[in-house]
Amino acid sequence: MASGQITVTSPLLPDLEEFQNMLKEIWASKWITNNGKFHRQLEKELANYLKVPYISLFTNGTLPLITALQALRITGEVITTPYSFVATTHSLWWNGIKPVFVDVDPITCNLDPSKIEAAITPKTTAIMPVHCYGKPCDTRAIQEIADKYGLKVIYDAAHAFGVEVDGKSILNAGDMSTLSFHATKVYNTIEGGAMVMHDEQTKKRIDYLKNFGFANETTVVAPGINSKMDEMRAAYGILNLRQVDLAIAARQKVAKMYRDSLRDIDGITFFDDMSGVRHNYSYFPIFIDAGKFGKTRDMLYQEMKNADVLGRRYFYPLISEFSTYRGLPSATRENLPVAYRLADTVLCLPMHHDLSEQDVMRVLNFFRK
Repeated sequence: MASGQITVTSPLLPDLEEFQNMLKEIWASKWITNNGKFHRQLEKELANYLKVPYISLFTNGTLPLITALQALRITGEVITTPYSFVATTHSLWWNGIKPVFVDVDPITCNLDPSKIEAAITPKTTAIMPVHCYGKPCDTRAIQEIADKYGLKVIYDAAHAFGVEVDGKSILNAGDMSTLSFHATKVYNTIEGGAMVMHDEQTKKRIDYLKNFGFANETTVVAPGINSKMDEMRAAYGILNLRQVDLAIAARQKVAKMYRDSLRDIDGITFFDDMSGVRHNYSYFPIFIDAGKFGKTRDMLYQEMKNADVLGRRYFYPLISEFSTYRGLPSATRENLPVAYRLADTVLCLPMHHDLSEQDVMRVLNFFRK
């Protein structure tokens, strides 16, 4: 890709011949959905890979968020971050829950634990943090607050596939964690997602809820929804799981090249790896101080776009700025100064396993005076 368009991400694709062989097996069995062989296999392999006790597959990454709120019977108000993809807050809205936005930490972009307690009211029932860009939240501090006030914690871990702290999966934090396997993610099943839970009974309940609430052929135990993953995408996911470590290693090399070149450029800041953390290098956000760098974020974004190098202003605008949410008392700039500053200055550089050294140099040319 020495010339032509450089995209901000690129899907991890399994070997086509291997995938076709698995499709032939599905065709022969005529079992294409409803907890088939490959669905069961992928759940087992993902649980092992991710070091989690129980996992349930979904057809996308939004439905496990919606279902987690249902399963835990969350009502009233939920404290969450404005600095995320809209699905985080949409899941609350679809459940008739009022989002309460709390500002984020400037070092991690994650929900700032020191701001949570002030936002708790008698109507607060849960906290929904996001491991933004795959960087782990301060799960210990968040859990201490949750325990103090009797709140549930649901982590949106859409960015955090395979992320570990001191050898332990961050997906085990809180009451539940949810994942996205969308095509843009480090690991994908084209569209897809999953929920991580701690015990077999909860998994059974989730599996009922994602299949209309059916416990057996004649018994519906709850008003469920249809959000099952089919056999084709499960097969695709099995193959991608075999190569995701190579993809993460390739992303890590890209991150190192970016850091080595950008470290001494005035007006550009970025994240370094966190001690003891196994990162997945899902994104490479930079933050631009226009006064020092000499260009605004939007000027650089457009300049790159004109040259067919696609960055992304991720997350801009904030969720709290969208029409559905901007009338909420917690959605003001005064309440969310750090989140607004990050949103106004962030640019995610191209980051994926297919980037060549020449591609990376093309990106870095925009930062050379």
